[in-house]
This record gives sequence, C-alpha cells and structure tokens, in this order.
Amino acid sequence: MYYIVETPKSFSQASTDLEAAVIRHGFGVLHVHDLGNTLRSKGMAFEDECKVFEVCNPGQAAKVLAIDMRLNMALPCRISVFTEHGATKIGMIKPAPMLESLSQDAALVQVAREVEEKTIQMIDEAK
Repeated sequence: MYYIVETPKSFSQASTDLEAAVIRHGFGVLHVHDLGNTLRSKGMAFEDECKVFEVCNPGQAAKVLAIDMRLNMALPCRISVFTEHGATKIGMIKPAPMLESLSQDAALVQVAREVEEKTIQMIDEAK
C-alpha cells in the first residue's frame, strides 16, 4: 500500500530533486505542505522534517473525474519527503490500491496504474 525509499540525500536536496522529477514527468506541483514547520510554529515539539507535495497531471485527473466525480476527494496525489530516525525518505500511498478500494471500474484501475508507475519513477529519480 505504501512505496517508500530511503535516500542518502539531505532533506532539502531530496525535496528539490523530487520537485524537478515531478515536472520532468509532466505533472505539476500544486502545493507543498511543510508539516514540520507548521507543527513547530504551533508549539509542537517535532524534531523531524516533513514536506507533502500535492502533485497532479491534469489529463489523468480529468479521466478519473469523468469516471467517478466522487474521487475528487482522493486527488491530487501526494508524495512526501520526510526524515525519520535520522534518515531521509521519500514516499507515497500507492494510487492504484487506494483508488481500486474506492471503485472497481476497469478504466479507473488503468489510470491509477499509469499514475502509480509515473509517481514511482519520480520517487526513484529523486532518491
């Protein structure tokens, strides 16, 4: 259900490289949530780093929504760069099993698999 890789890169470098990989694969970065800074700014003792990248390919998103508008709640895809126990990691919840749990439509399954393949490539290139 998860796809997570460890990288020898710094958190900052992995974040930069992920954003570049997203763009190279024809996706866009809609927003980046810096959860680490947000938690610390709210007074939480949070030692790790965590950025959640909301990424989207408009063509693929349109296909998903044409099949089942309710799936707007599962969009956009999210890829995270985070630290854990001193290691930098990049990961996501795999789109295919997530969307397959919400719809059995064969066309949707195909789109989800295509998106998953691309997002895995992005993560692997960024590591």
